[in-house]
Amino acid sequence: MTLRAVVVAVSYAGFARPLIMRQSLARILFQTRIGYNRRMSYIVDFNTVSTVGLETSPVATALAGLRANEARYFRNKYGHVFTTEPASEAASVVDWIHRILKEERDIVIASRPLEATMFEVEGIRIAYVFYESGLSINVMYTIADASKRAVGFKLSDGMEIPEELASRFKFARQKSKLAGTIRGSYFVIKNEY
Repeated sequence: MTLRAVVVAVSYAGFARPLIMRQSLARILFQTRIGYNRRMSYIVDFNTVSTVGLETSPVATALAGLRANEARYFRNKYGHVFTTEPASEAASVVDWIHRILKEERDIVIASRPLEATMFEVEGIRIAYVFYESGLSINVMYTIADASKRAVGFKLSDGMEIPEELASRFKFARQKSKLAGTIRGSYFVIKNEY
């Protein structure tokens, strides 16, 4: 669709349904400018769970529930809108987490990263990577105070514990309305990143 065709469609529609129309038009304009295979960041909706960006995971629905569970937590606790982007567009976030894993515990994740995000709330840098296997890794890194820095692992409902983590960590279970049974573990970060 050309930009001219979009403008004609906008004029014809007259913005009869403002919110839906604006979102649809924004999507069309975005796709027209950069192609259909790329997408911008995704605001994670914890009311209507979506597998956007996670479709290739064999546990996509459970992983989407896990991602929505994290989004709900940050919205309720900090008022933060949890937004992810394709891992290919957030390579610096993925690299930062992978560097911490390698240098702290000599861990290399075998699964392909699908989505990532990094943000700051109340002096804490938070980073997430969601992997194709169903694994989610997050880093909580206090900026001024080194006492609260950790890496967390969460496993989506239905996935096996990744081989690179199985012999190193014990995973505790927790129930979530959005994600089913989540298994989690963590370790404390000792160095500066």
